[in-house]
Amino acid sequence: MTVEIGQTTDVVVKQLRLEAEDVYSLELVPLDGGELPSWEPGSHVDVALPNGLVRQYSLSGDPQDRRRWRLGVLNEPDSRGGSRFISTTLRPGDKLSVGSPRNNFELTEAADYGFIAGGIGITPILPMIAAVRAAGARWSLTYGGRRRASMAFVDELAGYGAAVRMFAEDVHGRPPLTEIVASYAPGTAVYCCGPEGLLRAVEEVVRARPELTLHVERFAPKVVESSEVDGSFTVRLARTGTELRVARGESILDAVETAGLSVPNACREGICGSCETRVCGGVVDHRDSVLSPAEQATNDTMMICVSRARTAVLELDL
Repeated sequence: MTVEIGQTTDVVVKQLRLEAEDVYSLELVPLDGGELPSWEPGSHVDVALPNGLVRQYSLSGDPQDRRRWRLGVLNEPDSRGGSRFISTTLRPGDKLSVGSPRNNFELTEAADYGFIAGGIGITPILPMIAAVRAAGARWSLTYGGRRRASMAFVDELAGYGAAVRMFAEDVHGRPPLTEIVASYAPGTAVYCCGPEGLLRAVEEVVRARPELTLHVERFAPKVVESSEVDGSFTVRLARTGTELRVARGESILDAVETAGLSVPNACREGICGSCETRVCGGVVDHRDSVLSPAEQATNDTMMICVSRARTAVLELDL
């Protein structure tokens, strides 16, 4: 298994700050003192940690500030080692490598925005709020957390006044999503990021209002129902005509790497978007957590780390 995050930039940890219970902000600056790559609200980056792990974190600072990046990191109890390493071992002055920003959660143009965030899901929302305020659009934020002490950046958000509603579950209960979504004007762009339970609940409520547009970002892969197309199939590499047999239980990414090709990848779970590949022929069995249902229906691209084929042969732009 090889992680390929493409072009990287060397950075230094300038600050590691506790923002809330188990939530840290990580400020990174260029090692050479220059500028960092540009990014837009909704972007995330791959971070190569000194312990050999690569993890993805949302950019939560100011896109106009090319001299520093701010990331939000939750130290999860069941961490696979990334967030735990950052919170317990990483210190100011340590050097890291980061990939180029990618954006699977782009901020579209709209007159009204409804932001809904849960827990660490507030991190990509922060620069979105700054951008829509600067553009003069109408917006509101619903921000929920299990405990008030676990909700990060509350002081920063307090400056926005009544546009922000916070719900600490131990004090206020869960946000009344049906009521909140019902208050959105037709045409509102709804952006939601947080735990899977929140995302599914928002998807269900918004489904009853087709005049709204919903955009979600997942930090963990969504549950995919078992499929009747879990067997083996053939992948044809369009650039060379090479055909590869992808066995049951083997990913396309694994098969391609075994054949000696290097494809950018980071999460291998269908959540980061780095392995997105153009489809030239065949029908995809989409299992990623990045593409929207509409994007999946076009059959134009796929995440080869998790998605499979519904046809006997799948031709890819590789």
